[in-house]
Amino acid sequence: MAKVSSIVKNERRKRLAKKYAAKRAALKAIVMNRELPEDERWMASMQLAALPRNGAATRVRNRCEVTGRPRGVYRKFKMSRIALRELGSAAKIPGITKSSW
Repeated sequence: MAKVSSIVKNERRKRLAKKYAAKRAALKAIVMNRELPEDERWMASMQLAALPRNGAATRVRNRCEVTGRPRGVYRKFKMSRIALRELGSAAKIPGITKSSW
């Protein structure tokens, strides 16, 4: 099990990313628009930099929903490889069976 503080910190990042997603997208559109005046784009860039860092979606870490493990996480199941193997072997995940030949 991962540290509870790491899991809570990641949840906070998810909330902030969701909160600032629309504002961040609007400012990025202004910054990337080459037809706008340079000073307007500069102001949008400064406003974008003033937003909280943890409000960016790239700061969110994919973690296992079961254990909180940050590495080896399958996006489809939102589980780490270890938890997926254990629950799959115990037949607790629908459609997953351990292969044998």
